[in-house]
Amino acid sequence: MTNNQPAHAPDLSVRFREPGRRFDDSPGEHRFSPSNSSSEGRVAGIARAAFLDRDGVINNNGYYVNSVEDFELLPGAAAAIRRLNEAGVPVVVVTNQGGVALEYISRDDLEAIHDKMERLLAEDGAYVNAVYAALTHGKGTVPELAKESRYRKPAPGMIEQARDDLGIDPHRSYMVGDTTTDMLAGEQAGCVTLLVRTGFGGTDGNEQSEPTVVVDDVSAAVEWILADIARQA
Repeated sequence: MTNNQPAHAPDLSVRFREPGRRFDDSPGEHRFSPSNSSSEGRVAGIARAAFLDRDGVINNNGYYVNSVEDFELLPGAAAAIRRLNEAGVPVVVVTNQGGVALEYISRDDLEAIHDKMERLLAEDGAYVNAVYAALTHGKGTVPELAKESRYRKPAPGMIEQARDDLGIDPHRSYMVGDTTTDMLAGEQAGCVTLLVRTGFGGTDGNEQSEPTVVVDDVSAAVEWILADIARQA
């Protein structure tokens, strides 16, 4: 996966599986229609996506990841993401990684962790289309990252950046997370929000935001998303 593009802010780390690809107007097999069972993700050229938080949703139930060795996929996560891949729904990871600002991990450490994530997903035939990581933290010790930013959730900036980069309509999309911070970011971007009971399970208490639905885990979230898309077809 190709890393940060020149147009992105220095406090945002971005990786693309297919640099330059957009999902709103791609020709041929990249156009989706509800009659095609492998192309549920797009209707009439308007792309919807599944935005997934990372820690507590895809990996590591309830604690942070500060090294490659710490990273472990949650049971069923790869299979769930593969179902989205097979349905033609772009998968975009949006994750706060303030540990870079706090110097718990370096940018290189973060890239190595995401390399491992992609490798483990690939072993089960799954992939993510993009990864957005907000690197700032209000108590950071790296001067240029010691701040809040429009990208750090609960701000919706990562979702909005993916909208601009990938041609995704947040109002037709889904945000899956384990915290109220995730839910508020999705809500502010206009997404349907799904809170999973893994990770923090919404007990963080950081924000006031009610999810659209509460489900057990990312597998259940994907089941709900695909059913919702089918209802709209």
